[in-house]
Amino acid sequence: MKRLIIYSRGRLSAFGYAFQGAYDLLRNHAPSKIHMLAFAGIMIVSWWLEFPLWKWVAVLLCSGMVLAAEALNTAVEYVVDLVSPDYHVLAGKAKDVAAAAVLFTAVFSGIVALLLIADAIWWHEPYLRPQ
Repeated sequence: MKRLIIYSRGRLSAFGYAFQGAYDLLRNHAPSKIHMLAFAGIMIVSWWLEFPLWKWVAVLLCSGMVLAAEALNTAVEYVVDLVSPDYHVLAGKAKDVAAAAVLFTAVFSGIVALLLIADAIWWHEPYLRPQ
């Protein structure tokens, strides 16, 4: 029983570290604030257009992927800055590729959002909407 309590406390502290990382990301990294603003915007539009459940799932998955990619990009930047404080070509490439991952997820998530919104506005068949 004591081992279980010790294990549980360790897992709970891991959540604390994760929340510290999320706080640092959202507080100190400007691009994450832009992503959160976009997330808030798509949530408002989704609510206003009365998205069905499957569209909410798509919006949340895409938004989560963008924020996760931004968190990984920030982690790569922190580590690269730690191990290579002076300029190095490979350090710059590592940062660029990590930033490209954020770009890809953000662009494709934006396309998904536009398609979902277009479907709700122009292509949506009213008889498919739940009553």
